[in-house]
Amino acid sequence: MRVSAKADYAARAAAELATAIDSPVTADRIAEAQGIPAKFLETILLELKHAGIVRSQRGPDGGYTLARPPEDISLADVIRAVDGPLANVRGDRPENMEYRGAAEPLTDVWIAVRAALREILETTSLANLRDGQLPRRVRELADDPEAWVSLGRIRGAPGASGTPGASGAPTSADGSAGPGGTGGEGRGRAQPKVNSARS
Repeated sequence: MRVSAKADYAARAAAELATAIDSPVTADRIAEAQGIPAKFLETILLELKHAGIVRSQRGPDGGYTLARPPEDISLADVIRAVDGPLANVRGDRPENMEYRGAAEPLTDVWIAVRAALREILETTSLANLRDGQLPRRVRELADDPEAWVSLGRIRGAPGASGTPGASGAPTSADGSAGPGGTGGEGRGRAQPKVNSARS
């Protein structure tokens, strides 16, 4: 899954709103708290409003609030509101894909990918984020040290995760630092130690 900047910003904005249910929060305050470009955020909030996830209030005390309790809004809801279906193949739903010959089982693979995404994103609510209490399955996956290793597009290729970069730290395929490095992945929590020999 490739998480777009839009989906990432939307999730962060919604999580910020989950901490302030009693009073509206201005877009500027959300943007400042989460480091989101203000103009981009306005577009995202409008899409979340159209999806029934947030509501707006005008006036000097206006701003945005969640339209439903945070327990009832999943990350899947937020992502679908700004990016559409969680998983698609060439812009279409996985179940609409038809393949021939050796590629025939790919339909089942894409369906399984979507099911795996749903398992995580539909069971993780904004309340989970607000309270720092992730579902057990999400916690289990995130606590696996191997989950923090970004594999290269081609295993063993130069620059793949686990291959020391110029600084001696493992780097991912796009050149960003892996867990424990200076890249953004895993920022904000202690990363488990990983076996950097894996590519």
